[in-house]
Amino acid sequence: MSTLHKLDDYRWEIPVTYKPGMKVPGIVYASESMLASIEQDEAIEQVANVAFLPGIVGQSLAMPDIHWGYGFPIGGVAATRTSDGVVSPGGVGYDINCGVRLLRTDLMKSDVTPQLSSLIERLFRNVPSGVGSKGRLSPARQQLPRILEEGARWAVNNGFGTDDDLEATEDGGCIEGADPGAVSERALKRGLPQAGSLGSGNHFLEVQAVQDIYDESAATSMGIERVGQILVLIHTGSRGLGHQVCTDYLKTMDQAVARYDVFLPDRQLACAPVASPEGQQYLGAMRCAANYAWCNRQHIAHWVREAFVEVFGGSADRLGLRQVYDVAHNIAKIETHTVNGRQVELCVHRKGATRAFPPGHPALSVRYRSIGQPALIPGDMGRYSYIALGTSRAMQETFGSTCHGAGRVLSRSAARKVARGSDVAEALRDRNIVVRTGDVASLSEEASAAYKDIADVMDVVEGAGICRKVARTEPLGIIKG
Repeated sequence: MSTLHKLDDYRWEIPVTYKPGMKVPGIVYASESMLASIEQDEAIEQVANVAFLPGIVGQSLAMPDIHWGYGFPIGGVAATRTSDGVVSPGGVGYDINCGVRLLRTDLMKSDVTPQLSSLIERLFRNVPSGVGSKGRLSPARQQLPRILEEGARWAVNNGFGTDDDLEATEDGGCIEGADPGAVSERALKRGLPQAGSLGSGNHFLEVQAVQDIYDESAATSMGIERVGQILVLIHTGSRGLGHQVCTDYLKTMDQAVARYDVFLPDRQLACAPVASPEGQQYLGAMRCAANYAWCNRQHIAHWVREAFVEVFGGSADRLGLRQVYDVAHNIAKIETHTVNGRQVELCVHRKGATRAFPPGHPALSVRYRSIGQPALIPGDMGRYSYIALGTSRAMQETFGSTCHGAGRVLSRSAARKVARGSDVAEALRDRNIVVRTGDVASLSEEASAAYKDIADVMDVVEGAGICRKVARTEPLGIIKG
């Protein structure tokens, strides 16, 4: 690829001279073998386009799970100064705070395998999933603003989980500055019936077993102690509420671009100054959607615990069902970072990227301050997932960010042409992986062939030093919307 200049085995540069108007270079984290698939869509062009944003600092970054998205590529990271930079909804995406939550148990693979089908069926009944699915929560309309302001704390205060869960959640499950008044009535109407639901697409709930442990000390700090130990990974976001927030503010930003005389090479990068009324309104609404997502995952985790108790007896405490961590993948945050030797307040966009702060960072909870922030990085449903930790190098190079998953190599429509959903289900069964879904045909969109091998992605981010592997897990049972 003539666009990319090789810096080392893991970093490729798009020079600032590639397009007149780029304010910073682009950096793509990838191995040489990944470049062919990365080149197949417009993601590299999007990395260059992001470099046009007013106030952008450092580089326009792309993780190795990069693929085409709306405005920003998925796997994109960019930071803009709050003083004279912009915020772009395309740098967060439609599924605001799509993220993952990991629970650990004291159960072993040998304990769960005989009851796996019953467990997956109980989880499927306990956690609503699928397109347009209605949640179990059903809050009153007047309660929704408090959910948007308090996030996971609202769920805990109403009996769904404990303070220990909040200690093991990014930002304590609530980002400050949420403004329910900035959320449209349409977004509220979409979000109200979906509170407490998994959704569809690439969202899932997975029962896993620990397959490998690379750092025993760090893993033990997380409650991951043995190969074969059972974990549960929950992947979902802000549902229709977040989607509508993004839709609403893309329209607002489209008008703001002309008002603030911003030149962009792609209309999908529509933005407004961080300090402007439009920028502040979007951030207030986005934070509401992020808090809604954390509340959503908090409730789902509670129902997961109930399902385990129903199948295995005892109590959640006796089964060791404790939270390892919960991270956001699609979000914009106001953070302070070192830029050219100075501390600068930035708006950090992470779209399909995980915050990966190093040991000692004051934003981390006491539980993880000594080892760094856990990064939960799921693969596709047929292979494996990883648990990693943030590093100092990530703080220096990527504004404390790393990858978020495997990254697609086939679009959903292309994946449907490669395999039928029933074939995917059969292939999983042949590997003793139990899958439960309300729409078997949709499984074709999430087949392993549609994704990069997450092991290759992890080799890049660990080789580049922007996170370090702690453990790898294998799927045993999966619920897909």
